[in-house]
Amino acid sequence: MKILITGVHGFVGNNLVDSLMDQHTIYGLDIVTTHKKGIEKTFNWNELDAVPSIDAVIHLAGKAHDVKKQGNPEDYFDINMGLTQRIFNWFLLSTAKKFIFFSSVKAAAESVKENVLTEEVSPSPKGPYGESKLAAEKYILQHATPNKQVYILRPCMIHGPGNKGNLNLLFKLQQKGLPWPLGAFVNSRSFCAIDNIIFVVQQLLDQKIESGIYQVADDEALSTNDIIKLLALSQNKKARIRNIPVTLMRFIAQLGDLLHLPLNSQRLNKLTESYLVSNHKIKQALGIEKMPVNAMDGLMKTFNSFENN
Repeated sequence: MKILITGVHGFVGNNLVDSLMDQHTIYGLDIVTTHKKGIEKTFNWNELDAVPSIDAVIHLAGKAHDVKKQGNPEDYFDINMGLTQRIFNWFLLSTAKKFIFFSSVKAAAESVKENVLTEEVSPSPKGPYGESKLAAEKYILQHATPNKQVYILRPCMIHGPGNKGNLNLLFKLQQKGLPWPLGAFVNSRSFCAIDNIIFVVQQLLDQKIESGIYQVADDEALSTNDIIKLLALSQNKKARIRNIPVTLMRFIAQLGDLLHLPLNSQRLNKLTESYLVSNHKIKQALGIEKMPVNAMDGLMKTFNSFENN
């Protein structure tokens, strides 16, 4: 199969190329056209019409969630909505029969207080990131045609080799021997190992799965304190967790908002919130009972990659 991957040089793109290149011919579409092993050729967005006939599109390109709140809200819509509209219009006129769009659970809900998030929820994103992703989803659904298969994936926090998000920040904190000050926060959240993402993508490419919106997550949920313990285990250290009062930590995060410190209110919320995501629909569609990689094994693989780098 010939596959075009947009945002091919990003974290997810790099991992997909490594996993798919032996079975498929991969073309890239990105702002950077640097050669990478496994990619036949990478085009920039101005060369879209030069892309040869392909069988499937995996659309990863987009503007990520900005926890520092320094991004221009219009940029999210220009990139997340604008690029999606452009590549989907191209897809509709192309020979490709499958389109896989990487959206986000944030397109459905910024926070999940008590229940488990499912695809049946009425979307209520907050902020330009989630709103722009939802706008892109709506455009795809409004213009999809029955003769082509279209999949909108809503993954939760993806992790794996090459990840540079909050898990990497926690790793560096643990590596320095600094205590974890947020032990008083009680939460439970879903994660998504890159290996499970790759598995889902491979199945969507190989099988005839019904078009639609699918959430992607590991089977197990973990607390942030569980993550800290796993981080310590990966470094053969003892976890140092401190139960500083929640009210004090929230006050410190508010100071971070004013002084632009690494710990601000949004990052504190991201590190300590509960956010449970159901993966029942995608497993049912694929005919499986469990994801191939459990949450703890996937996270340990991620942490070991941090150690090796």
